[in-house]
Amino acid sequence: MVRVRFAPSPTGHLHIGGARTALFNWLFARHEGGVFVLRIEDTDRSRSTEEYIESIMEGMKWLNLDWDEGPFRQTDRFGVYESCVEKLLAEGRAYHCFCTPEELEERRQRALAEGRPPRYDGRCRLLKEPMPGRTPSVRFKMPQTGQTVVNDLIRGPVSFDNSQLDDFIIARSDGTPTYNFVVVVDDVEMKITHVIRGDDHLNNTPKQIHIYNAFGYETPKFAHLPMIMGHDKTRLSKRHGATSVMAYKEMGYLPDALINYLARLGWSSGDQEIFTREELKAQFSLEHIGKSAAVFNPEKLLWLNGEYIRKTPPEELAGLVMPFLIAKGLVKDPESVDRQWLVKAVASLVERSKTLVQIADSMAFYLLEHVEIDPQAGEKFLNKETLDYLVDVREGLSTLDEFTHEALERLFQEIVARHNTKLAKVAQPVRVAVTGGTVSPGIFDVLEIIGKERALKRLEKAIKIAGYEL
Repeated sequence: MVRVRFAPSPTGHLHIGGARTALFNWLFARHEGGVFVLRIEDTDRSRSTEEYIESIMEGMKWLNLDWDEGPFRQTDRFGVYESCVEKLLAEGRAYHCFCTPEELEERRQRALAEGRPPRYDGRCRLLKEPMPGRTPSVRFKMPQTGQTVVNDLIRGPVSFDNSQLDDFIIARSDGTPTYNFVVVVDDVEMKITHVIRGDDHLNNTPKQIHIYNAFGYETPKFAHLPMIMGHDKTRLSKRHGATSVMAYKEMGYLPDALINYLARLGWSSGDQEIFTREELKAQFSLEHIGKSAAVFNPEKLLWLNGEYIRKTPPEELAGLVMPFLIAKGLVKDPESVDRQWLVKAVASLVERSKTLVQIADSMAFYLLEHVEIDPQAGEKFLNKETLDYLVDVREGLSTLDEFTHEALERLFQEIVARHNTKLAKVAQPVRVAVTGGTVSPGIFDVLEIIGKERALKRLEKAIKIAGYEL
């Protein structure tokens, strides 16, 4: 059975690159009917925090990337790693290194100054006796000749000269194990069959292969994903926009839209752009992951989110928008907002919105008791030329028994005919009067949603602005 894992280090929030790695593992497991394991690699105690662990899990849950096993934490498994280190020492596959950090740094700087690769020189490899007064680290004894070949499922065979790989530390002098060691122990114990991760880990892979070999473990299949780049073809960072997954939630993106976009960053299935989750699970394969770096395009993600906004039922969108309305102070008590009214209001704004934040912003003129008139719009549309239209609409609205789209449309058509003008000449001043601006959904929908009482009050204010005292 296929078993894959997502193994983030909790030294930061779940970012776009990590989320794509998690997604590709999740899709591969679901496509193959396998198991998706979540493992928290928190051995770096100086940088790992509980806050980041919670943030990563929150991001995974928001994206609906459900895991089958875990979350396992490496800090709960130090006893396992310690016994594995002792096994390698006993078999002569690892050795104690008594070099201090200061000595190692001095040699590193000297090597760089002399144009040599800053590798460990192996001086403790053949030591017979311990050095008194020093607490050693433990280094893995790497082969010094030949090549190590990584048969990567995306890149094909990648060769490394063993002479260029130094004896790396597997346990620090304080006893804590290092990444390249514990990742192998964990992957073996968790029966991981495929390691799907970013290609920034590719250089670690030959070291890990030799640890597998030292223990007599079967090596999993490796697939190293190309990096995600910014528009300038440099590694994606904050200067290219938000990189944290939860930042996209706060900006009003839908998780399915982000999932769809991340899936298409480096993977393709013909010319199809928009996928349901079921389609992604059915069509996903490692063979269709490209070798080149993917470029993150915020504009395309925004477009895609708009498509998902329009595909989401208004009843569902209403619930999703509510937290943003509360955050903006437009709603204080969610229970006080009529659900059917909210659904209708949200539905009227969907075509013009690409995020939940945009919908919430556009809801202001529906929810506020009073609206501020944009000065330029007021000057252009609330004046003596439009005054008669505004007065007639106000008088007509006050007499309506049914404040519906159909009744409002009939009223406006009567006024248009009476003045021998076009609908836009009447509708636009009314739009500015009731919304404060020149852009909104259809005027009949707007008036119906705003309601008769608020519409009349706003028209009265607009008529005064236009130069007429009621």
